[in-house]
Amino acid sequence: MAASDVALGIIFLSQTVVGALGNSSLLLHYMVHYLMGFKVRHTDLILQHLIVANLLALLCRGVPQTVAAFGVKGFLNDFGCKLLFYLHRVGRGVSIGSTCLLSVFQAIKISPEDSSCSELKVKAPKYIGFSIYLSWILYLLINIIIILSMTGKKSNNNATNLRDLGYCISVDSEIILQSLYAALLTFPDVLCVGLMLWASSSMVLILHMHQRRMQHVHKSSSPRSSPESRATKTILLLVSTFVFFYTLSCLFQICVTVIYNPHWLLVKVGAMVSACFPALCPFLLIRRDTIFKIVNSN
Repeated sequence: MAASDVALGIIFLSQTVVGALGNSSLLLHYMVHYLMGFKVRHTDLILQHLIVANLLALLCRGVPQTVAAFGVKGFLNDFGCKLLFYLHRVGRGVSIGSTCLLSVFQAIKISPEDSSCSELKVKAPKYIGFSIYLSWILYLLINIIIILSMTGKKSNNNATNLRDLGYCISVDSEIILQSLYAALLTFPDVLCVGLMLWASSSMVLILHMHQRRMQHVHKSSSPRSSPESRATKTILLLVSTFVFFYTLSCLFQICVTVIYNPHWLLVKVGAMVSACFPALCPFLLIRRDTIFKIVNSN
């Protein structure tokens, strides 16, 4: 086994373990709050689905990638390959959709009473559940083609248009269909990125305006930054992380989908980038949620 394979295995293992522990801890936190009778907020439902989606995306890609990197071959049959790739894509999609929904809802929630979003403040909580389940249905349907295009290495497939993706094989279709499929997969991601940028920009503007109104409380000469300033920086960190990793992930996904027989390094790096945001997401969300508690208490 080559040293590069061992290094890849360690990276995939670290990503999977850290991400799974972070998401599981966050899920346990909400379960304890629920069992102890604490007040459940509207965003809790979004976060619970986000956690489940993150775990799906991490475990269904990280575990087999780790096993394959450490030299185990042919450990998945045809059904296993189809199921894991399908669940990973669904989890990844719902993860980005839930994060987008969380940002949009938070932007509406902290908007001023006299803004154009004042009516949405009352109506938005009623549509949270519908929006989340719609996201699940959308990505469950979009990714059905994965079931048709993936096969295990143990399968007796006589097709010549095959691409080795490490522990599974992808059956290529015509270039036009591949391009349409890549566009179909990336369009929801691009839409969610755009909505999140809009929502986060709105939150930054709202917090900046709030900071100016509260200048008599938070003096400019104070060496400690105000809660609004810290909240703004946290939002910018969340958005920057989101846009960076998902833009890279989309680019790698397009390359892997369109390029015939892509290089193994392209496939592996694409898988690593795809797992970065779900692994970091719970830690960013915990800090973001804490910051907004501070802002809302002032």
